[in-house]
Amino acid sequence: MMKPLAVPFLILLCLLCRFVNAGDAAARPATPPAPLPFFAMDTALHAAPEETAALLKELGYAGLGGSGYQIAPLRKALEAKDLRLCNVYLTVGFDTTKPALTPEMKQLIDDLKGHDSALWLAISHVTSAGAKLPLSSTEGDGTAAAQLKEIAAYAAPRGVKIALYPHTGFWLERCSDAVRVAEKADHPAIGATFNLCHFLKVEGDTDPLPVIQRALPRLFFVTLNGADAGDTRAMGWDRLIQTLDRGTWDTTSFLRRLREAGYKGPVGFQGYGIPGDSRDNLTRTMTTWKKMTAADSP
Repeated sequence: MMKPLAVPFLILLCLLCRFVNAGDAAARPATPPAPLPFFAMDTALHAAPEETAALLKELGYAGLGGSGYQIAPLRKALEAKDLRLCNVYLTVGFDTTKPALTPEMKQLIDDLKGHDSALWLAISHVTSAGAKLPLSSTEGDGTAAAQLKEIAAYAAPRGVKIALYPHTGFWLERCSDAVRVAEKADHPAIGATFNLCHFLKVEGDTDPLPVIQRALPRLFFVTLNGADAGDTRAMGWDRLIQTLDRGTWDTTSFLRRLREAGYKGPVGFQGYGIPGDSRDNLTRTMTTWKKMTAADSP
C-alpha cells in the first residue's frame, strides 16, 4: 500500500511535468501555414494549350483560370503538367423566362467533372418583366438565386463548384453582392470571389478586409495584381491592373492580412490588358509572389 505522503508528491511531480512540457511547446515555433495556391488567369497570356501549360509549369504557377466553353484541350494540357484548371470564366445573364442551364453549360460541366474545378460566373444582368434591373439591385436576388441553384443541381454532383465573379458595370459588381446572392441561394457549391481590381474601381481605395471577413465563409477565390493607390474609382485599368511588382497599392500587406483573416484558398493573378511580353509579366509577378510569401514558407 502507498504511503500517505507519496500521493501529494506524485501530484506535484505531474504538475511539474505539465509545466515543463508547456514551456517546451511554447518555445517551439508554430507550424507555418500551407502556401496559398497561386494561379494565372488566362487574361495574362494568350497561347496554345500546350505552350500555356509548359510556361506556367516552368514558372511555378499552380494552374490557370480559363474562360469560355471549349476548355477540354486546355484542361488536358494543364493536367499533363500536373497543373490545375482552377476555374472557367463565363459571362451570364438571368431571366425568369429562360433556363439558366443551357446545353453548352451542361457540356462544360461534364468536361470539368471530377477535376476539382469551378464555374466562374459573372452575372452581367438580371431581367424582370423585360427590363434589366439596376446594378447591385436586391430585386434580382430571387431570380439569380433560383437560377444558380438550377445550375448547382447539375454541377455539384459532378464535383463542380460555382464561384460568383464581381465585375465592374455588371449587375453583380461587388463582392458583397456575390456573398448576398450566395447566401440566398444557400447551396454549399455556390460561393463568392474577391477581385482586387474591381473592388478598387467600384468601391474605391478603402480597406478591403471587412469585405473579406464578411465573405470568408463562402469565399472560393481571390484575385490579385499590382495597382496604384489613390482615387482608384477615377483610374483606368492600366493603373488598376499591373504586374505584381508594380503599383503603389500595398499588395504585400493585403496578402498578409488575407492570411491572418483565415483565407486558405487559391489566389489568381489578374493580367487583363497588361502590355508587354507575357513571359516577362508572369516571371516578374511570380518572383514578387515568392518574396511576398517567403515568410509563410516552412
